[in-house]
Amino acid sequence: MAGLQGNYVFTSESVCEGHPDKVCDFVADSVLDAHLAQDAQAHVACEVLAKRGWLVLAGEITSGATVDAKAVARAALREIGYTDRREPFNADGVEILDFLTAQAQEIDAAVRKKGKGAAAADAKEQGAGDQGMMFGYATDETPELMPLPILLAHRLSGGLAAARKAGEVPWLRPDGKTQVAVEYEDGTPQRVAHVLVSTQHAAGTDQAAIGAWVRGTLVPRALGAWAVRPEAVTVNPSGSFVEGGPSADCGVTGRKIIVDSYGGMARHGGGAFSGKDPSKVDRSGAYFCRFVAREVVKQGIAHRAEVQVAYAIGVAQPMSVLVQTFGAGDQRAAEAYVRTFDFRPAAIIERLGLLRPIYRRTTNYGHFGRPGLPWEE
Repeated sequence: MAGLQGNYVFTSESVCEGHPDKVCDFVADSVLDAHLAQDAQAHVACEVLAKRGWLVLAGEITSGATVDAKAVARAALREIGYTDRREPFNADGVEILDFLTAQAQEIDAAVRKKGKGAAAADAKEQGAGDQGMMFGYATDETPELMPLPILLAHRLSGGLAAARKAGEVPWLRPDGKTQVAVEYEDGTPQRVAHVLVSTQHAAGTDQAAIGAWVRGTLVPRALGAWAVRPEAVTVNPSGSFVEGGPSADCGVTGRKIIVDSYGGMARHGGGAFSGKDPSKVDRSGAYFCRFVAREVVKQGIAHRAEVQVAYAIGVAQPMSVLVQTFGAGDQRAAEAYVRTFDFRPAAIIERLGLLRPIYRRTTNYGHFGRPGLPWEE
């Protein structure tokens, strides 16, 4: 997608933190951070499912920490805003089932092993936590080096949550989705063509009042100079949106991988991020590919760059590293520059400081393009 030419409209979506899948992602990352806060070497792969009055914790954790995963989950639900006891899914009333077990010994041994001979003293010979390929992307079309459609969609969904938590309008509820369509000309954004906002609301709220607030307040605030005319904004197209969140819909970790990354503008290796410690290259490899792609663009080597890395489980050195500049830069210079980076998992973890409990901050409104994250520095 990043190499498209001519005139076209590209659309990306975002979801609010109260969306059922994002609820699960946030609980998983909260459990991860709770372990890393006590044991930086914890191996965590936490999966979560939420539906109506139940929350299921599953996966594998090997850790020296003492963590009450159920208490962590309830605190996460309160933080999101699921506190209404009248709803089947609420922080205090939900039944939590814990099916977490230890990580398989074979995988743990493969990840922790060191090389032989001279490499044995090299702590960076930690093996990759799984096989797979990861992508990172950067573009100079925005100051954040992110594609404009996903950036604006995140601002809208984040704006819904901020207004709800501030009590700006009393009818907002935690669930919601946004979508932004941007018109491009030869890879450069020209204007926002359409905006879609679907927001959960309190029963009895007039749809006209919701539309007026979204069009008159939320959209201009979130989109700034990219704001559109009110007639280009669609609000709650299905009508009433009272039933939402896990009370109505099932949520599962790892189902919003395109929302989490580049909104479909760049390729994706298929691995989810949330609930995984950085030994899992699905997460750390994707973060580092973003870091390297940003550096290619920041150095002025290309206007757009996509970096791919591939790993074999238990092996430190990547199987392959690829950079693409889509005809928007110096391909040979980009290849030479990317070869200067160390893609071994332990080197990535050290360079970006990934053994800290920083992952709850990544869960919502995109893992990329936001300040304060080490791969965005």
